Formats: sequence, structure tokens, C-alpha cells
Amino acid sequence: MSHDGTQQPGPHGRPPSASPAAERGGDALPDIDVRERGAEKGGQPQVMDRRLFMQFLGFHVPGPSLETTVRALTSALAERRIPSVVYDDVNDPRGIGVLTWSEDPAHFVTAVRPVVGDSKLGLVQRPALTMLGRTYSTGYEQDLPFWLLDRPKQTVLEEAHPWAVWYPLRRSGAFAKLEPRDQGAILREHGTIGRAYGAKDLAHDVRLACYGLDPNDNDFVIGLIGKELHPLSHIVQAMRKTRQTSEFIERLGPFFVGRVAWRSSGG
Repeated sequence: MSHDGTQQPGPHGRPPSASPAAERGGDALPDIDVRERGAEKGGQPQVMDRRLFMQFLGFHVPGPSLETTVRALTSALAERRIPSVVYDDVNDPRGIGVLTWSEDPAHFVTAVRPVVGDSKLGLVQRPALTMLGRTYSTGYEQDLPFWLLDRPKQTVLEEAHPWAVWYPLRRSGAFAKLEPRDQGAILREHGTIGRAYGAKDLAHDVRLACYGLDPNDNDFVIGLIGKELHPLSHIVQAMRKTRQTSEFIERLGPFFVGRVAWRSSGG
């Protein structure tokens, strides 16, 4: 190895770690496929390499006029046609939450950051309420593009549903060691409860994977959206009794509880 940490070729022009057996395929590498997969359609699996990234940022507004700051913020988001939702924070009288989304994660750096980071707004970020995740497939989606790209946007933009609870969570390592059959049973129990609330229009969810994207090493970001706040609290309570939450959730929260102040599809 050289002084700069790079490997130098061996006497036959290959890195020292690359044995002849490896080059002949003796140490086969695993097959990596990062595409999303849904249920079969017409006898063929649904496969796509697209997903939606969503970012939630919590802020405190210390300036003299909260209303003026929020108007300036929403005006800037609208002017730049940034799809977004701005929430009033129920638990902080001078707090807000900003949700944005894009298929291109560079959007959060090139488009969103110049707006929320503008010193004229004076927004103070609350790191504990910073969440970034991506939509993902479970393999059972009947309409894969809809579930990955359209449903999350429709959920957060639904005019009849102004209330939201956003929070991250982390599963314990014990869950990952379970057999797939056992994992499936645990997830079905959890999912059945969620679908029951959705069927009655009490609570709708946005589920995002955040492996390696979260500063606190969480696994998922969850958004609960609805027309009333109580059912969103009720579903969290109901989920406490499931095996996933009671046995395999290592960390849950912090929770942001908000009501929509403004939203735009960015068009």
C-alpha cells in the first residue's frame, strides 16, 4: 500500500488483494439490484428504478413577526415552484415544519436549501426534527408507480386532511435476524391496523426508508395524515400492542405534530 492509502499493483499488474481464484470467479460477488419491485402484472414482475425522496425540516421562528416570516417563506417556495407543505407546530407557538419532495435528492440542496437557509427569514433549524427518506416497495404493490411516486404526494396535498404527525423510528437488530416468514407475519399485523384506519378515512400514512440518510441512524420516517388529530394519536396507541412496536422498535420519535398552514403542488 502506498503512503496515500491506495493499493499498488502487484507484480502481474493486479491489486494484491485480487487473487487469481477471485478473478476466475472463485469468490463470486453477490448480485446487487437496487430497483423497486411490485406484484406481478400480466405475468410479469413490476420493476422500476424510480422513487420519491421527501424531506421534513422543523424550524423555530425567533423574529418579531411569525406571520410575516411564514408569508415570506411560502412566497419564496411558490415563486420557485417548490412542491411543499408548511405546517404550524402545535407544540411550539413559534415553530413550523416544512415538507418538500422530489425524485432527485439534489433538489433539497439546489432548490430548497437556498430558500429555508435565507438569512432574511431568520429560521432556526431544529436538528431533532430533521427527517429525510425515500419511498420503497414491499413487493406486493399492484400499481408500483402510483405507490412510489403519486400516492405520497396525494396524501400530503389532500385538502380535507390538514393534520399531520411526522416521526422517525428504528427497529432493533433482532428483527433483521428473524426468518422472512416471521417478519412477514409481524408486518402484516402492523399493516392490517393501518389499512383499517385508512379505510375509515381516519388516518393515512406516508412510509419512507431512511437507512443511511438519517443523522440519528433511524430506519424509517413515518407521516400520519388526517382530517382530525385524535385518530392520528389513536393509531399510534393501537400500534403499541403489535409485536413490531412492543418487541422490535428500538427508538421512536421525536414527534412533530402540525396543522397545514400552506401547501402547493409546485405547479
